[in-house]
Amino acid sequence: MHETFYEVMRRQGITRRSFLKYCSLAAGALGLSPAFAPQIAEAMETKPRIPVLWLHGLECTCCSESFIRSAHPLAKDVILSMISLDYDDTIMAAAGDQAEAIIEETIKKYDGNFILAVEGNAPLDEDGMYCIIAGKPFVEQLRHVANHAKAIISWGSCASWGCVQAARPNPTRATPTHKVPNMPDKPIIKVPGCPPISEVMTAVITYMLTFEKMPTLDNQGRPKMFYSQRIHDKCYRRPHFDAGQFVEKFDDEGARKGYCLYKVGCKGPTTYNACSTVRWNGGLSFPIQAGHPCIGCSEDGFWDKGGFYERLTDIKGFGIEANADEIGGTAAMIVGGAAAIHAGVSVVKRIAQKGDES
Repeated sequence: MHETFYEVMRRQGITRRSFLKYCSLAAGALGLSPAFAPQIAEAMETKPRIPVLWLHGLECTCCSESFIRSAHPLAKDVILSMISLDYDDTIMAAAGDQAEAIIEETIKKYDGNFILAVEGNAPLDEDGMYCIIAGKPFVEQLRHVANHAKAIISWGSCASWGCVQAARPNPTRATPTHKVPNMPDKPIIKVPGCPPISEVMTAVITYMLTFEKMPTLDNQGRPKMFYSQRIHDKCYRRPHFDAGQFVEKFDDEGARKGYCLYKVGCKGPTTYNACSTVRWNGGLSFPIQAGHPCIGCSEDGFWDKGGFYERLTDIKGFGIEANADEIGGTAAMIVGGAAAIHAGVSVVKRIAQKGDES
């Protein structure tokens, strides 16, 4: 039996007060009120750390790179205290037969009670020979471990949707986890993004540990707490969109004034993610804040939906009131109409004043 999270923290010299402060921060990261902090504390005091097997298929390791940069909670607290990361061939010390034996040991000891985390996807062409792990196609390892897992987390757009490996014409038949043939019927949580936000990744694990269940998912299998709103809905540049103020070129006056990036390709109006609220690097910034349009990397098939700097032509169906040209034209008419009304009122006032003088 694994130690509880609290036992590990106490063994490392963490005070009770610091532990409770951590629980409050974890509640905030999950989007919960401070009232949930005691519930998180109880879970971490009483429940053993959950075993995790983290597999890697076709990917660039950007999900792992993002994960280790989490600030709330710190990745080291997640790996060393909250979960028991029994296998991750990217960061583990073991290698070769010794590493692969850990998978079988975990399956034998925790059959049906561990989480399978998948980073990357499985190529199916040529019998899966485009991705070989320990001398066997990755797809075989994936199915084998999934058969014994309690639930599956698909990290990033590679595991969730296929990402660049599955872009047309997809010569290796790279396939996201939920579409791999003959996969067991296990719950799958998709955490898309290229990569996903680090705090989103650690928060999903914290939620599952605390409440012993999967977070509420949307119709595409993504946690609603982080993927229920478009980036556009909470973007600090949204007022410029509504006012018809757009960047036309990256070096124009609108770009220097921080206008909306919609016309230079921003996919924020069609992208569901927490970038504009949680942000990146400890909440420091996100691409739009840095002056670059959102490329929609957390959406299915984003790589095949046109150039990153090509504007969306008409996105009314996604909830936007009008397209950029209509908004800009309407804003101009409103301003022009207001100016005309103001001029008319001024003329009437002057005529009235002259009449009073006579």
